[in-house]
Amino acid sequence: MTTEADGLGGESGVGSVGEADGRAAPGSEVVTVLMTTPDASSAGRIVRKLLGDNLVACGNILPGATSLYRWEGAVRQDEEAVVVMKTLRRLAPRVLERAAELHPYDVPELLVQSVADGAATYLDWVRRECAPGEGCADASRSEASS
Repeated sequence: MTTEADGLGGESGVGSVGEADGRAAPGSEVVTVLMTTPDASSAGRIVRKLLGDNLVACGNILPGATSLYRWEGAVRQDEEAVVVMKTLRRLAPRVLERAAELHPYDVPELLVQSVADGAATYLDWVRRECAPGEGCADASRSEASS
């Protein structure tokens, strides 16, 4: 459990994970989607489309990753870009489907990862930016008040 003294409680908006009163952790509806692409250009193309579809709040593109993997019985090594996208759990299936449609690989790496907690202002921003026409911000406010 965190306290105000350790700098993680109080006004920062970051609290303990899995509150004792049974509430969901503050970041539980926010997820990250990890993806690799052959290069930063293809990563940017995919992320821009997902942003345009209001499926992700942002995507961080990290070029220059070296991937070692087994493919068709052989160990391979390639340079790739790693992408970390932020979205909402309820949008993750659509993000995975759309990213796979846009991706140049036959078997793209697309992994959804839970966010246990985070800065309240950042988590709120992600909620507001994802699918604004679907009431993301309104849904998060009503969940907080219930």
